[in-house]
Amino acid sequence: MATTTTTPPTTLQRLRLPVVTAYLWVMMLLLGAILLETLMVYPNVFADPPESLELTMDFLSVSGPSDFFPPIGFASWVLGAASLLLCLRDRGVRPWLVLSLVMIVCEGVASMLFFWPRNEIMFVEGLAVHSAEYLVQVANEFETWHWVSRMVFNTTAAVAAFVAFLRLHRARVTAGELAPS
Repeated sequence: MATTTTTPPTTLQRLRLPVVTAYLWVMMLLLGAILLETLMVYPNVFADPPESLELTMDFLSVSGPSDFFPPIGFASWVLGAASLLLCLRDRGVRPWLVLSLVMIVCEGVASMLFFWPRNEIMFVEGLAVHSAEYLVQVANEFETWHWVSRMVFNTTAAVAAFVAFLRLHRARVTAGELAPS
């Protein structure tokens, strides 16, 4: 009877699952936050601009999305890049991590280039600088493009991170890496 020996995983190989798990956790946190914002907060924010925008500024005066999303978004980029680097040789995991990372980077870039300037117009400058008609137009643009870009980017990134996690876990189980010693 032939015995097969497997080489023990290296430290970097052992780090793959915890790092990908942390990335998945951040991606699910981001997806949950964007869903909460989309389905619960935005209907109130954009209910009747510019009045609802002013009410939102009062409500979010202590802490708001700009305090949460940039640091968590940056963490997703760092953990996504670390996950990809650690899993570069795993052909079953790599394409899913690439897709997830590209989608979340696209979401971040879209936010910085499109949404952040509109947030400035609606919530910083407001009626002091812009007409009510212009604020309504900006609010409508924000809402429309939020669904078209941010929701699609975030959902795709989270699903791809989940698939990458599942593939990595399956590969580790079938390789015997998770078996008790």
